[in-house]
Amino acid sequence: MSDTRRRVKVYTLNEDRQWDDRGTGHVSSTYVEELKGMSLLVRAESDGSLLLESKINPNTAYQKQQDTLIVWSEAENYDLALSFQEKAGCDEIWEKICQEDEKFLSEVFAQLTDEATDDDKRRELVNFFKEFCAFSQTLQPQNRDAFFKTLAKLGILPALEIVMGMDDLQVRSAATDIFSYLVEFSPSMVREFVMQEAQQSDDDILLINVVIEQMICDTDPELGGAVQLMGLLRTLIDPENMLATTNKTEKSEFLNFFYNHCMHVLTAPLLTNTSEDKCEKDFFLKHYRYSWSFVCTPSHSHSHSTPSSSISQDNIVGSNKNNTICPDNYQTAQLLALILELLTFCVEHHTYHIKNYIMNKDLLRRVLVLMNSKHTFLALCALRFMRRIIGLKDEFYNRYITKGNLFEPVINALLDNGTRYNLLNSAVIELFEFIRVEDIKSLTAHIVENFYKALESIEYVQTFKGLKTKYEQEKDRQNQKLNSNRFRRDAKALEEDEEMWFNEDEEEEGKAVVAPVEKPKPEDDFPDNYEKFMETKKAKESEDKENLPKRTSPGGFKFTFSHSASAANGTNSKSVVAQIPPATSNGSSSKTTNLPTSVTATKGSLVGLVDYPDDEEEDEEEESSPRKRPRLGS
Repeated sequence: MSDTRRRVKVYTLNEDRQWDDRGTGHVSSTYVEELKGMSLLVRAESDGSLLLESKINPNTAYQKQQDTLIVWSEAENYDLALSFQEKAGCDEIWEKICQEDEKFLSEVFAQLTDEATDDDKRRELVNFFKEFCAFSQTLQPQNRDAFFKTLAKLGILPALEIVMGMDDLQVRSAATDIFSYLVEFSPSMVREFVMQEAQQSDDDILLINVVIEQMICDTDPELGGAVQLMGLLRTLIDPENMLATTNKTEKSEFLNFFYNHCMHVLTAPLLTNTSEDKCEKDFFLKHYRYSWSFVCTPSHSHSHSTPSSSISQDNIVGSNKNNTICPDNYQTAQLLALILELLTFCVEHHTYHIKNYIMNKDLLRRVLVLMNSKHTFLALCALRFMRRIIGLKDEFYNRYITKGNLFEPVINALLDNGTRYNLLNSAVIELFEFIRVEDIKSLTAHIVENFYKALESIEYVQTFKGLKTKYEQEKDRQNQKLNSNRFRRDAKALEEDEEMWFNEDEEEEGKAVVAPVEKPKPEDDFPDNYEKFMETKKAKESEDKENLPKRTSPGGFKFTFSHSASAANGTNSKSVVAQIPPATSNGSSSKTTNLPTSVTATKGSLVGLVDYPDDEEEDEEEESSPRKRPRLGS
């Protein structure tokens, strides 16, 4: 019985673009000496004659269709197809074809990355891969997947890492195109590669950092390559296409990697161009292999000790009288705008990662330096970055902005813009209008309290007067709430106040203050403390001094009631201040008498004992017959 897995029909495409049946037979993959390579052979099942003999050519684009069909072109206008009786046979032959492809591609990768390969040959090879990837877009989805997975397995990404760092502009451009195909096919595949790479390589040779470096160092005046690379970076850092499984979360892992290993490379041009620190600029310039002097060319004005006040504001990025920052040429401005666009994307999509980075680097302050750029599009990019931050309505960001006084450069830009009704003017007004409409109270208060005098003359919009109104309304509401709380005292609150103990540990201005303890039971402490009190009183009998208590209101005195349980237990003590009417005898003012006194709450429970250590004058009759102890609140 013949093998049905290999049973196929051979078809050729005629001039009318119709498929002609050339016969039925059995296919095999065999090395053919005359063809010098592995070939596909089909022998007729009827007589064993050769229906097809075709060398497997790595340059040929084979397509697998509908699980049982393999189609390819051997020459111009000569298309062939094998239709298999069984899927298993189709898969088997397809694997043989791909194995040949893999062998060829491995040889190409080796030549591509070999330093001994001459420039012309390398350019030819990388262009071949570029065309190969472009053609893959015409394949069926499963064939395209198999193609890129094969490239990845053979090491296309490490090869690109080397090729993209070469000096040849054409080679780098073709390598960028290949990289874009790979990112479009599977961002996760690229992310997985770079995270594994980070475990054994330095930051400056990581693939993503090589890509960022190429973006920064694009010599095209219009930065066409940089725009393309920025788009690829945005795809790679977009959480929307990151996978989440039960075992791991690609988003958290990759963003941790990116902010630890790559973010400092991305922001370096921005920080350098807004820095007053010469050392910081020098560090960045030495860090990169490629020259980007067009970004940081020293200003001629600075080389002749010209006073900073005489330097044209239009020639300096974010210039002010304290800054000596790189020239604000068009190419620099374009690059910084691209970086800001990517950072704005991060603010929108990366939550705490970008928040920590902004606050740790004080990044918003550096970005707002660019509000002074002569290029309006760059100033708008800086403003858009701040607008996205404020749009989150995050109080962490709001406090950062107010404490850093970061509205000042925005308001200065608005005032410097004068009466010109342009895009910058509209964007600034929209920022403040958003704060007003969304009623962001912390920002409203900061703006009104610090900048309203400078803004109140702007009357062609009601934004700033509206902010002032919002501020005053909130202030009135807070005052009403404070007054309401201050005078809202009901009977229950008064009753509770009588039982409160002041949380103080020292005596100040004649008021003894002791710490709270648990309320003791009456039978626990009274006898022992009373006996101790009497012993202390006898020891002071020789002293003849009278201390009248402090009068706190007409007809009343302030007494300090000592919690006797505290003394008995050796713990910190607390005191209670109570108002009681003065004791009288025969119509005259009474003396203050030191007596052991129980303090009873309004509910009748015994709170503690009373100690009057300052009163030292007692007679024997009082010792033997202590008078009734006053109650708290009596």
